[in-house]
Amino acid sequence: MRPLLTVFVLIGLALTACENRPFPSPERSEAPSGPKVVVEKEKVERESPLPPQVKIRLKRDGKNNTSWELSGSDVDQIIKVNEKLRKRVDGDQTK
Repeated sequence: MRPLLTVFVLIGLALTACENRPFPSPERSEAPSGPKVVVEKEKVERESPLPPQVKIRLKRDGKNNTSWELSGSDVDQIIKVNEKLRKRVDGDQTK
């Protein structure tokens, strides 16, 4: 009877030892001794995109009249450039 009991105890110990349970490590159960480090994501500043380009073609005729052609991708920017050109040309002609 005794050898049979010993065999069962040994089989029971072998089965419990072969289970896939992780053993609690003493390092994990203790509180970390070093300082706690907090990593923050850096805020990436996005540069504002370049303003749309406006191409200007200036023209002068034989009577010293100035005209221009504007082209670009942004209509609002073209209108602003056109107004600036009109103010400058009108200002130059009055002087």
